[in-house]
Amino acid sequence: MLSAVVFLCHASDIVSVSGESTYYDDGTKSKTECMRLAAEQARVDALARKFGTIVSQDILQTDRISGNREKNDFLALSSTEVKGEWIADDGEPQYEFSHDAQANLIVKCRVKGKAKEISNASAQFEASVLRNGTDLRHADNMFRDGDDMYLYFRGAEDGFVTVFLEDEEGNVYLLLPYPRDTKTRIPVSKGKEYIFFSREQDRGGDKYGVPVEEMVLTAPDRVEYNRMYVIFSPEYYSRPVMKAGDGLPVMKSVDFNKWLVKTRHNDEKMGVRAMNLQISPRQ
Repeated sequence: MLSAVVFLCHASDIVSVSGESTYYDDGTKSKTECMRLAAEQARVDALARKFGTIVSQDILQTDRISGNREKNDFLALSSTEVKGEWIADDGEPQYEFSHDAQANLIVKCRVKGKAKEISNASAQFEASVLRNGTDLRHADNMFRDGDDMYLYFRGAEDGFVTVFLEDEEGNVYLLLPYPRDTKTRIPVSKGKEYIFFSREQDRGGDKYGVPVEEMVLTAPDRVEYNRMYVIFSPEYYSRPVMKAGDGLPVMKSVDFNKWLVKTRHNDEKMGVRAMNLQISPRQ
């Protein structure tokens, strides 16, 4: 459980929020997916209760490109038009399960967390996950076991970017800077397009003598859900303290959430985009 954090009451401060939702499955989704969608909806409910709603406002965005057109999936908070931004969970979501007359799963979820009202101070940037290709027509969040993963990034101003990946077991891995890089974040230039995790496209690491790491997503036995966090700020910031994992630095989700809440409280220009990824076994 996250301990309570007290902040001064300014309009842009991070505050405690709570919400709930009930998700009705149609028999097409796994229990894990139903729980995840119920939690997403409960977070949206919490934001709407605290900050209200507006028209056409993204929060945490999951991007897909289909036929050269961008599409937002409900897999992320960005698809709901609310005036707040979810920062981190405060403890684990609480679930209740039941079934309808057709034996379809019903999931009721309650969440508590930290959030802040959306302001114009956050740095603007574009980020898309790419599958098996390094241009935007390969943008996707639905992967198969063994697919290559790349990241497209472009910021509206000079700044620094860091990338994390969270798995279902509550582990958060540092993907960028690359594992053998001694920097705590990657410097990026205004308006420049970057393709990370590609040895052909990303020459920034080589320029500093750091090998570029390519990423392959795996899920050989069952469908898995991961979440990528892309963090960008024009201000210099320190990354969290992490342990040496199996090839990648790692920390627990609860500690990552604490770091993110504290860092965003101290840096109102920091922007965060969370993109959900589904990885399925190959048939």
